[in-house]
Parts: sequence; C-alpha cells; structure tokens
Amino acid sequence: MKAVITVIGHDTVGVIAKVSAVCAALNINIEDVTQSIMQELFCMIMLVDLSVANASSADIHARFAALGQEMGMQVTLTRQEVFDAMHVV
Repeated sequence: MKAVITVIGHDTVGVIAKVSAVCAALNINIEDVTQSIMQELFCMIMLVDLSVANASSADIHARFAALGQEMGMQVTLTRQEVFDAMHVV
C-alpha cells in the first residue's frame, strides 16, 4: 500500500532527518522525495510504501501528527486509497 506524506511549514534544520527517522522506526519505505522552499515555506512530498509497516494505520497517523506538532509544521499522511477513490465515478 502506497501513501503520500506531506510536510509544510517554516524551514528548520533536520526536517528530512526527523521524518525519515519516523519512517524507519515504523518500517515504512521511502520510495521518492521532492522538496522545495516556496515563499519562505518548506514543502516536502514523500511517496512511501506502507506494506510492511510495523504499526496500525491509526498509530502511523498519530506518530506523524505528533511529529508535526513537535516541529511546528503540518505533517500529513494520505493513503493511496484516498486518491484512487477520488477518481471513481
């Protein structure tokens, strides 16, 4: 199962390292990453694979929400199913 992690907020040192550390702890494989600074905001999108994650979906969402609060950024995880459902008529 694929998912997209988005990170948005004021740029600080170690953002990628912190998000990657949570992914490693949860056994989430990072497949692709893009990042940029847009008008003073750090923006990152990660494509990840949740197929062998060692936590429930609720626990994964909670970990990334807590990380976002810790960093003062918005960190969200959206499963591929949501994107797929948006294109079903």
